[in-house]
Amino acid sequence: MDYQPQKSVISTDASAPSRPRLLDEVRRRIRVKHYSLRTERVYIAWIRRFILANGKRHPRDLGQPEIEAFLSHLAVEGQVSASTQNQALSALLFLYREVLAMELPWLDGIVRAKRPQRVPTVLSKQEVAAVLAHLDGRMWLIASLLYGTGMRVLECMRLRVKDVDFSRNEITVREGKGAKDRRTVLPQSLASALEREVVRARALHDDDLRQGFGEAYLPAALARKYPQAARDFGWQYLFPAARRSLDPKSGQERRHHVDPESLGRVLRRARLRADIAKPVTAHTFRHSFATHLLERGYDIRTVQELLGHKDVATTQIYTHVLNRGAGGVLSPLDGLG
Repeated sequence: MDYQPQKSVISTDASAPSRPRLLDEVRRRIRVKHYSLRTERVYIAWIRRFILANGKRHPRDLGQPEIEAFLSHLAVEGQVSASTQNQALSALLFLYREVLAMELPWLDGIVRAKRPQRVPTVLSKQEVAAVLAHLDGRMWLIASLLYGTGMRVLECMRLRVKDVDFSRNEITVREGKGAKDRRTVLPQSLASALEREVVRARALHDDDLRQGFGEAYLPAALARKYPQAARDFGWQYLFPAARRSLDPKSGQERRHHVDPESLGRVLRRARLRADIAKPVTAHTFRHSFATHLLERGYDIRTVQELLGHKDVATTQIYTHVLNRGAGGVLSPLDGLG
């Protein structure tokens, strides 16, 4: 079986008559199940790569040996991480189970790669302050909100105006991981900055309406049930993009939210300017939020609910990185003298 490097294998060529139809059916099935656009793109890429790696043979003619060989190639030759290998497996399982409707016993026998258990990177309060001091404007506000609420970066970017309740000092996170809603705290120190962001979003929305636009993306069910809601200001993104763009699914011109990658770039620069050796990403603020709350004595189940974790065991990893050394043990060397 001839496997090729990733960049040369992933292709947009639609010359083969069967492949575009199959991938179109994959897209349709993904959208029926309301998977995110990012998941759709990733699954399509892995399925296309799998087909091309096997000489463009139809997946119905392939089976366990080809899938295992493909995953082994990723691990041995491609040296991908366990999470990337599992992502490829998830895409192929979706193809066979959801699209081709092939209930094959060997699918359950394929073992997922074991992901390493790593302790999360956590910043001290002084390091958080140092990074934030090298940010300004909207990026400062978004980073501060991530640290002050524990939200994931996409949860923050997808906030709608109506999700921020200034009177109750809380933020509602819609369709977080696992498609679950939850509430988290609204930092009072950010209330004024967030109110200014709402005013800015209002001005952009009014301008879009004057130009014949102004419809935000809504989940399909809501868009059908409330056809006028997309133009309502409450449904607009709290952090709208500077320019309108085309919706890749509908082709409609809309104003999307800020690109999360733009935050990643400014965080890298801020870390260097703050002279911090630890890696700093948007998710680092979420880790720091949880750890600092536990340090202040908050109950672990309260932190679990604020983070939106499914069970408390996931949250307990932060007890391993509290400001107490390894497990809160005093080194015998520090007891000398």
